[in-house]
Amino acid sequence: MTEVSTRLAGIRERIERAGRDPKDVTIVAVTKGFEASACKLALEAGVTVLGENRVKEALQKMGLVDGATWHLIGHLQTNKVRQAAGRFAVIQTVDSLHLAEALAEVNPSQQVLIEVNVAREPQKSGADPDSASDLIEGAARLLDVRGLMAMGPTEGDPGPAFHELARIRDGAQERIGRSLPVLSMGMSGDFEAALAAGSTMLRLGQALFGPRPT
Repeated sequence: MTEVSTRLAGIRERIERAGRDPKDVTIVAVTKGFEASACKLALEAGVTVLGENRVKEALQKMGLVDGATWHLIGHLQTNKVRQAAGRFAVIQTVDSLHLAEALAEVNPSQQVLIEVNVAREPQKSGADPDSASDLIEGAARLLDVRGLMAMGPTEGDPGPAFHELARIRDGAQERIGRSLPVLSMGMSGDFEAALAAGSTMLRLGQALFGPRPT
C-alpha cells in the first residue's frame, strides 16, 4: 500500500468512529500545491474526486491526470469564469449572485455549491449567513445548485459553524422545494466535527498526502 492508501484507510476508520458510513461521505482530495503524481496516487488509492484551489493549476493537471472528477474549491474570480465553467464537475465556491449569473451565461447546467461564511471571518470567502437563503434561491434559478460549502473557523470549536450551515441548508430546501444533498464541510483538522453536523463531503489535503510542499 502507498502512504496515501494507508492514510485513506485511517480516515475511513475515523469516519466510522464518528458514527457515519464511509460510503455516505465523499472525500475530495485537495491536490493544491502537489504534483500530478500525487493526484495519480489518490486515484490509485480509490479517491476519484480531486479538488483544486486555482483554475490555472487545475487545468494544467487535467491534461496530465486521467480518470478524475475535478472540483474547484478555491475562490473563483469572474474573469476566470469562462475558463472554469464546464471544466469542473462542481464549482464549490459560488458566493454571490453576480458570480452565479456569470457562470449561467457560459454554462447554465454547471453544478455548484453555495459557499457560506459561517465562520464569520473577514479573511474567508463566502456569502453572509444572514442573506445566504436569498442567494441560494436566486442561484437555483440559474444553475444546478447541489448544496452548500463552508470552512470552519480558524480557532475554537468548529461545531457551531458547521451546525449553522446544516440549518441554512435545511431552511433553503424548504424555501426552494427540493433537496440540496451536499454539505461540503470539514478539512484535515476539523472533519470529525463536520461529520457530527452532517457533512456529506470532506476536503482533505494533508490528512491524505502529508505536509504540503512549500
